[in-house]
Amino acid sequence: MKETSAWVAPMETLPVSLSPIAAMQKKHFGAVLNPTRWWGRMPRLFWLVALFVGYLERRKARLTPVLRSLLMTRVSQICHCAFCIDANSLRLAERSGALDKVQAVSDWQNSALFSEEERAALAYAEAVSATPPEVDENIKSLLKRHFTEETITEMTALIAFQNLSARFNAALDIPAQGLCATFKGKPHAG
Repeated sequence: MKETSAWVAPMETLPVSLSPIAAMQKKHFGAVLNPTRWWGRMPRLFWLVALFVGYLERRKARLTPVLRSLLMTRVSQICHCAFCIDANSLRLAERSGALDKVQAVSDWQNSALFSEEERAALAYAEAVSATPPEVDENIKSLLKRHFTEETITEMTALIAFQNLSARFNAALDIPAQGLCATFKGKPHAG
C-alpha cells in the first residue's frame, strides 16, 4: 500500500519482532493497521505502547468499555487524528451497539445521549487534552461525584495514552483505514 501524502514513509516490511502484532491485526481487521507501519521503526517502544494500551483495555479495567471508547474517540477528534477517529469510532460503535453516540460525540454538550457520568468524563478528557491541561475545580468536583480516585487515575492514563497515540499519528499524517465504515450494527433513533 503506497501513501502519497505521508512525509515520513510507512514501512513496507515490518521487523520480525512485530510479527505477533501484525498477525493479530490481520486476523481482526484484515490488514496490518496503518500506525504499525510507522511505529515499526521502533519495535521495542511499540511493544511497550501495545502493552500499555492492553493494560488500559483489560477485562477488569475500572472504566467500562463504552466509556473508554467514548473518551478515546473524543481525544482523537480533538487531536485531529484521522486514523484514531476511524479506529476508535469503530470500537465505540461496536461497544455501544449503534452509531448514535459516535455521531454525537463531537457535540456531546448538546446531546441527550450521554449520561452525567459520561459528560463529566468527556469534560475531563477535553481539559486534559488542552495544551497545557486546563482541569478546573468544577471539572474535578464533577469527576469526584462519579468516580473514585483510582478510576480518575486510570482515566487520566487512558486520556494521556490516547493523546500520545493521536498526536503521533496526526503529526506523521497517518491516514484513516476505513475501519468504521465496516461497522455492521444498525443505527437506532436516539
